[in-house]
Amino acid sequence: MYEFDARKVKEQLVEWIRDFFERNGKDCKAVVAISGGKDSSVVAALCVQALGKDRVFGVLLPNGEQADIDASKLLVSHLGIDHAVVNIRDSYEGMLKELQEKLPAEVSKQTRTNLPARLRMAATYAVAQSMNGRVANTCNLSEDWVGYSTRYGDAAGDFSPLAHLTVQEVRAIGTELGLPDKLVYKVPIDGLSGKTDEENLGFTYAVLDNYIRTGVCEDQEIRAKIDQKRKMNKFKLELMPSFPYDGPVKAQDC
Repeated sequence: MYEFDARKVKEQLVEWIRDFFERNGKDCKAVVAISGGKDSSVVAALCVQALGKDRVFGVLLPNGEQADIDASKLLVSHLGIDHAVVNIRDSYEGMLKELQEKLPAEVSKQTRTNLPARLRMAATYAVAQSMNGRVANTCNLSEDWVGYSTRYGDAAGDFSPLAHLTVQEVRAIGTELGLPDKLVYKVPIDGLSGKTDEENLGFTYAVLDNYIRTGVCEDQEIRAKIDQKRKMNKFKLELMPSFPYDGPVKAQDC
């Protein structure tokens, strides 16, 4: 029977992050986009344990007014990490205005929903490049399984500590790290549509996590919905397809 050992996995994650930075940026900072939810909180806390708080930088990215930004401020205060608030509102509104004026079609609802996530990631990478940083991806296995992320938005990053951990497992690690319950058990919202994750998905993370780890989902309608989302969104986790031309490559591949 599968059992999750939060303490053991937490220690393995800390070592994994240290090893990543040893090989891919010995003197670099970990740059984490801080939403105030469990995922970014856990990733930031893991990076602090792995690298020390002086090598972790938080980026708070409201789109105008953010109702729950106090949670993000609580995290950076709790961890004692330096941070910056980069508001994307002007960029978002400027891009929408340009699209509305130049496109021969109406800007779609999905475009409006995903644009902030892509602008946030562009801003996070701008911070990282300016501060000798590596960008942390904060997606978890449950979200990735059903495609609940924005390609080239929150799905981007240089290293991904939580990619193989479910929502329940991330929460267990958050508790192991001593993070405030307000952050670990904060109701997950996408920050885009105004709905909770579970309202958007049509099922709970508890049901999804159980299905992922055991293969069991008693509600066949929900199982079919999960399987369909997996099928439709699996491409987000794969490398971009490229034409398999077989021309010679003589250069040494280091």
